[in-house]
Amino acid sequence: MLNEVEFTNMPFFEKVKKIYFEGEFIVAIRYYGYKINLYLYNNFYVEVFYNHKNDMIDKVEVLSYQPSRIKFYADQIKLPSDLNI
Repeated sequence: MLNEVEFTNMPFFEKVKKIYFEGEFIVAIRYYGYKINLYLYNNFYVEVFYNHKNDMIDKVEVLSYQPSRIKFYADQIKLPSDLNI
């Protein structure tokens, strides 16, 4: 089972494969020019930034648990209480 650091160090296309085949889709939000899909993978959250204008995934990264990132999802889903928001 991969942890957050191992996932972060994976090549881009491997991250995409892992998320789409093994991750659990949670919610999608719109943020500027992106549709950001939030997935749960191996007990951590991963954001997939889809650029609809270019019809491509621009980045895949582990969700930062800083309040500035969490607030985008907090009103749509219930996150674990141990995140110290």
